[in-house]
Amino acid sequence: MAERKSLTLLLVEDDLGLQRQLAWTFDDFEVLRADCRASAEQALERERPSVVLLDLGLPPDADGPSEGLATLQAVLRASPDSKVIMMSGQTEREFALKAVALGAYDFYQKPIAVDEIRLIVDRAQRLFELEQENRKLARRQAGTPLPGVLTSNPEMLELCRDISGLAATNVSILINGESGTGKELLARALHELSPRAKGPFVAVNCAAIPENLLESEFFGHEKGAFTGAIRTTTGKVELANKGTLFLDEIGDMPPPLQAKLLRFLQERTIERVGGHKQIPVDIRVVSATNQDLQGLIEKGAFRQDLYYRISEGTVQIPPLRQRLEDAALIANKLARDYAQELGRPVRGLSPAAMAAILAHPWPGNVRELQNCIKRAVASAASSIISARDLRLGGESESADGPLTLKQARFDAESKALRQALAIAEGNISEAARVLDTSRPTLYHLLKQHDIEL
Repeated sequence: MAERKSLTLLLVEDDLGLQRQLAWTFDDFEVLRADCRASAEQALERERPSVVLLDLGLPPDADGPSEGLATLQAVLRASPDSKVIMMSGQTEREFALKAVALGAYDFYQKPIAVDEIRLIVDRAQRLFELEQENRKLARRQAGTPLPGVLTSNPEMLELCRDISGLAATNVSILINGESGTGKELLARALHELSPRAKGPFVAVNCAAIPENLLESEFFGHEKGAFTGAIRTTTGKVELANKGTLFLDEIGDMPPPLQAKLLRFLQERTIERVGGHKQIPVDIRVVSATNQDLQGLIEKGAFRQDLYYRISEGTVQIPPLRQRLEDAALIANKLARDYAQELGRPVRGLSPAAMAAILAHPWPGNVRELQNCIKRAVASAASSIISARDLRLGGESESADGPLTLKQARFDAESKALRQALAIAEGNISEAARVLDTSRPTLYHLLKQHDIEL
């Protein structure tokens, strides 16, 4: 039973005696306690529980269902995978039906019988674990090497393997890459694969916050610390406790805050603006930038000692123009997703549209591709997106060629094979048709070019 200590149960119950009894009953779980909607939401900022026991009658409507049902919706918004078991001393069947309709896993009628509630929670926990395994399996079957990442490019696959390895450690990670390449997506994937996955993922865009508010935003402030500080506010660093803090565009962080961040990374304690108390915080820091930090260091715009602290592990995301087979994969998936989101009858892209995608340099990377496909889905005159729907203009300039004709032919074949597989979404028969060749010839070429399906 000791191994289940990593599982988290949230109790939302305003009867403190019953709260203590339930906490004792589930001593093999990590138990979070709350007595109202606000304290439940605060708990959910720190953890994502597998199971939630939620009283229907919470203050200020302890005798009615409104606050309990509102808390149910708040819990599922913050942690949609959690299994919520509603508890109530009220006998009206309509409350139970309403709770289940809103997404509750089960409804339990008080008074509490320890063996019964234990059985229900264990069953909910098993279902939660099964669904988590199913999601992991579905990701593997869909060819996604990391949560949310779709790629068939060898360099990206190698990067994903690096991320998977780094996720198990607690080292600080620096993600380098052009704007729009998906730095935050990789940071979230790293968090989800790490031992901190049940903790919060807190993202801060260092370039989007006014310089005079950055310190307060990072470390929080005490009431009265400055004009307008009407209440004590928790900063992003403290909110990320037990989880991951993602610092996007860290190259834009002003020097004074760089010094304070360095001090935090060395001491792992913070002091709110206007406060005097040292608050210990346990977080992992993942940073990202599209700038050359080494160049900024040489100019005196970025601290070298801070760079060493945030870059214990580094990854470099290749731009989309260097992995055009991914552009085809991503475009196909985006077309399906946006068609469903926008309620449009789009079924895919024409060969001419795909050729235009493979010829475009994508200076805005995946973000530009997202905007392009969404606009095309919204405006397409038929169920198949045409090249004209994409509005991409001319073709990209060709890259410098290799030195020999043999190498040129090999590179061209390899590129054509990967692009055909991307267009066909891994279907060998369809890829052979795209390349106007036979299946045996295609299998031979794939082996020759060391391309795995």
